[in-house]
Amino acid sequence: MAHPHPADLHFPNPLSYIPMKIAVLPGDGIGPEITTEAVKVLKALDLNLQVEQAPVGGAAYQETGDPLPESTLNLARRSDAILFGAVGDWKYDQLDRALRPEQAILGLRRQLRLFANLRPAICHDELKNASSLRPELVSGLDLLIVRELTGGIYFGEPRGRRTATDGRFPGAPEAFDTMRYARPEIERIARMAFEAARLRGGKLTNVDKANVLETSQFWRDTVIDVHKSYPDVELEHMYVDNAAMQLVRKPKAFDVIVTGNLFGDILSDEAAMLTGSIGMLPSASLNEKKQGLYEPVHGSAPDIAGQDVANPLATILSAALMLRHSLQQPEAAARIESAVDLVLASGLRTADIFSEGTTRVGTQAMGDAVVAALGAQ
Repeated sequence: MAHPHPADLHFPNPLSYIPMKIAVLPGDGIGPEITTEAVKVLKALDLNLQVEQAPVGGAAYQETGDPLPESTLNLARRSDAILFGAVGDWKYDQLDRALRPEQAILGLRRQLRLFANLRPAICHDELKNASSLRPELVSGLDLLIVRELTGGIYFGEPRGRRTATDGRFPGAPEAFDTMRYARPEIERIARMAFEAARLRGGKLTNVDKANVLETSQFWRDTVIDVHKSYPDVELEHMYVDNAAMQLVRKPKAFDVIVTGNLFGDILSDEAAMLTGSIGMLPSASLNEKKQGLYEPVHGSAPDIAGQDVANPLATILSAALMLRHSLQQPEAAARIESAVDLVLASGLRTADIFSEGTTRVGTQAMGDAVVAALGAQ
């Protein structure tokens, strides 16, 4: 009996048996509803996924007295990616700042070193009339904001309150924060933005306030230095006030925007509204190992929680980003994005994107529709 040559034998790749570990942190408000639908979509892909859930935000505070319990943090650390719902509720506003639900997301960014926030703003053709801008201004809109996430004024020290000893009002109570950036922080976010621009339209807009802030001038100088390694990418600079204006004047002039923590927070929310609904937009927060936290841009919306009216598409699209950036499953990511397009083309809409001539559905029905569209591919 002839024996096959070892080179002709085909053994299964042992890595194919290793599950991709996903931590699901539903959080507060509509968080549990929208993450349920995203997980349902992920499971419909028949991938080797290991999904584990843990409390975070107000829900975790209720259980443990901590918005980010050590057990939740440990789960996040040992996972390949984190699917995050939303945190926050008005009933927690009177807590000390360190105990508020929002501290959970800040803690995860800090502990996992999630320095790069990717916020795509895409206007689906079916929703161009839902934008507050004229359809011709947003039709075909596809821009990406790359926001530095772990530095700047949100994390800078010192910060606090004190009695002023100088300035215009000595002896008066005052509060202060510190905006600071180290060169390596700027270099790494700039490289990620240049890499993204290289794969897209080849244009990067750096947004700062270099005419006023020393931090911004340092930021701009560093971005210019990094640009030397990316001569194929066009680089322009824009002050943040002008960028805010241009986003509503001619948003399609942008391809990729890179900016600091504070400016990115504001501009990405502005860009979100150009697309017709903040309920449509996903986001990714990555560290240098490409481990990421994926969440919808919108908040926890406690006023509509449990009513089956929230839009799960931003969370479902966040799951697609997760497959692409952290789990190296671009084909599966594309399948989800295509399924969402098919559902929108069929006329199904949740309350936030509903208009005359479309069919209004709830959270669960929208998730079911995406699963059905996956099955029809």
